[in-house]
Amino acid sequence: MNQEKKRSHVLSASPESSARRPLGASQVELTNPEPPEGSPVDWEAMSRFAIIGIGFVVTIAALFLARSILMPVAAALLIGVTLRPIQLYLARYRIPGPFVALVLIAAFSAILYFIVTLIAGSLGSLIAQTPDLGTLLREKLRWLNRPLSEFRDLQNAVRGEGESAPKVTVESNLPELFQSTLTLLTPAISELLVFLGTLLFFLVGTEKLRRQLITLFETRDARLTVVRIWNDIEQNLVAFVGTVTIINLGLGVVTGLMLYIVGFPSPLTFAVLAFVLNYIPYIGPAILVTLLLGFGLILSPTLGGAVLPPVLFVVLATLEGHFITPSIIGRRLTLNPFLVFLALAFWTWLWGPLGAFLATPLLIVVLVALGHLFPRDEALLPK
Repeated sequence: MNQEKKRSHVLSASPESSARRPLGASQVELTNPEPPEGSPVDWEAMSRFAIIGIGFVVTIAALFLARSILMPVAAALLIGVTLRPIQLYLARYRIPGPFVALVLIAAFSAILYFIVTLIAGSLGSLIAQTPDLGTLLREKLRWLNRPLSEFRDLQNAVRGEGESAPKVTVESNLPELFQSTLTLLTPAISELLVFLGTLLFFLVGTEKLRRQLITLFETRDARLTVVRIWNDIEQNLVAFVGTVTIINLGLGVVTGLMLYIVGFPSPLTFAVLAFVLNYIPYIGPAILVTLLLGFGLILSPTLGGAVLPPVLFVVLATLEGHFITPSIIGRRLTLNPFLVFLALAFWTWLWGPLGAFLATPLLIVVLVALGHLFPRDEALLPK
């Protein structure tokens, strides 16, 4: 009798009420669920998408695994393209191409050696001037003692009063230290040799390489596309890197003068750092602000004197990034900040610090190539 009542109650229920009634504690309410009709799965499109995804993952893995070769090669090619106008200008005076390439490489190596030697020597001497850094920093940051003590008490309460912190012992072993240093320097030296060799042969045989790349394609349209991509990459890279170099040089000079006026030690070193680090968007200025604050806390007698140089540099970097650079570069060379940030994050994750320097030039190369291979008409938004 009870089973017949339950059955009649189920049969008399409306479809809407049965559809809206929750079927379980972990399910949601549905309104008239109906399966789609006439929409078969496009397996061909899904397979293409899967192949593209697999190719993308394999490409990233190859870039990561072959970074010791690809990083110096990519850096040499990008620098070679930016040095191309100088090479063409000297070729007008009938100077041999190999001689011009050797001169350019020697000049670039000398500038790089000067920058590395100046920065390493000056920062090392600044650190050597203050042997007791711990005591000095404790005196400068005494106002943080109370918050730190409160945080330490909270940590001890969570961890337990009786539990002691682990002790760390450091042992010095000269053979192991020498071996680790040699292991660290060997890849850097090999990558430097690959970079110099690639840059030399690229500058010597640029025209031949360009002709061979063009003649790989049979149709006239394909060859014209290659020529346009090559020319646009060269033009955009030279314009962007040249303009940014001039702006960074001005920022370095102004930063050095500012540090000299406020009495900050080694203003030339930090001026060179401002010039070099400003090639890395966002991260470079942040690194310099951190260095200025750290050395200010170490070397300045007062906390206000330590904070003043980084604050002034933040003002200079803000003026340069938001007003000076956009007005000089203009809309034609202005890149999307979101794309620049993504490229910076991707290449830094993939190739480290050198990838951060190469992120923006590589983004320009990719955007130029995609713009020619997949042209798009700009859609006008309704007013």
